Amino acid sequence: MRTIRRGGVRGYDAGKKVLGRKRHLLVDTDGLILKVRVHAADVQDRDGAVTVLDQLDASLASIQLIWADGGYGGPKLQGWLQQRFKGRPPQVEVVRPNPAQKGFAVLPRRWVVERTFGWLHLFRRLSKDYEFRTDSFEAFIFIAASKILLARLAKPSL
Repeated sequence: MRTIRRGGVRGYDAGKKVLGRKRHLLVDTDGLILKVRVHAADVQDRDGAVTVLDQLDASLASIQLIWADGGYGGPKLQGWLQQRFKGRPPQVEVVRPNPAQKGFAVLPRRWVVERTFGWLHLFRRLSKDYEFRTDSFEAFIFIAASKILLARLAKPSL
């Protein structure tokens, strides 16, 4: 995510060609945010996943399967999960595109978190990173998620 010229934690991801910050979300199958972490863009995705998954506590101990993007694959993350969750670590299933596919294709289960990012971008304060501190930006993500939840609850059932 691009940051404005205000300062704070920033970095450059040469692979994605992004100067600013990265956001990592852990969402449920409905796209509701469970955990979030924001950090400089120069942190690799696998290392960012560790910072999000390290927040899992007893209330989320029932998570058994995590669908992830290709950037989160590799033995390093799986090894860390084995060490962190000694009893029953959640499995990470990396959703990869079909090699024979040409052009755009919706990948199964990966669209859920992309849809959540789309919902968050509807909020002006989250369209760019205006915050100096990453924890302030995380707080605004939770505020936006709360507003989305309240709108769902207020919607009349048919």
